[in-house]
Amino acid sequence: MRYTVTSRGDETSNALQQRVKSYLNDFGLEYDEENPEIVISVGGDGTLLHAFHHYKDKLDDMCFVGVHTGHLGFYADWKPEEVEKLVIHIAKTPFQIVEYPLLEVVVRHYNQPQSDRYLAINECTVQTMEGSLVCDVDIKGENFETFRGDGLCISTPSGSTAYNKALGGAILHPSLASMQVAEMASINNRVYRTVGSPLVLPQHHTCLLRPLNDVDLQLTIDHTTLVDNKVKSIQCRVAEEKVRFARFRPFPFWKRVKESFIGD
Repeated sequence: MRYTVTSRGDETSNALQQRVKSYLNDFGLEYDEENPEIVISVGGDGTLLHAFHHYKDKLDDMCFVGVHTGHLGFYADWKPEEVEKLVIHIAKTPFQIVEYPLLEVVVRHYNQPQSDRYLAINECTVQTMEGSLVCDVDIKGENFETFRGDGLCISTPSGSTAYNKALGGAILHPSLASMQVAEMASINNRVYRTVGSPLVLPQHHTCLLRPLNDVDLQLTIDHTTLVDNKVKSIQCRVAEEKVRFARFRPFPFWKRVKESFIGD
């Protein structure tokens, strides 16, 4: 099996990265940064996000597993003291593959025939560099509302525990093929109205945002920020691609939610 190991870059993560490489090499696995079959991320959820975007064009041929060297994450679920056990699993044990949905974001521009396509494992946010965001929101090809406010967050189920939750969105199980649209400080008065609640859209629905005011837009795709003033529309839907994780033991999602937000 071909593998690679990514690191957050701190001293602890780098040392653990070298240990994992040494162990797997001893088992006869092939280290391959270009075309790995399994990507082992050492650090935290952010480290795995970076690894995902680095290999986003090869998702069908690989899977991910995360080791955390800080706070326990939703993607990085192995502890440093469990590294030997994880290495033995990778080298000797057939493992289960679980697939989670991704968000496809297509940005179209004025006077530019070519659109830009992005994939997000957590979310896409749309805001302005100055003032309020004003945009039409179309769902499944029909106008739903005109949004006015600070911005919108469109998240995947696995990203629903991140920025989406801070905005009052629902926590969705990551196996659900859906996306969620949450508002950032919408303007609601006698003149302007929005639905005021997060929307959970199924796999076969699209959400199209059409900016109405001439402002610089700030888009984020997970950890990447883009600024653009010629955006015609932003189309979001559940992507055809999926992110694949190697599972060597049960992954208690709701237990993880409880540990992260409620405690013992």
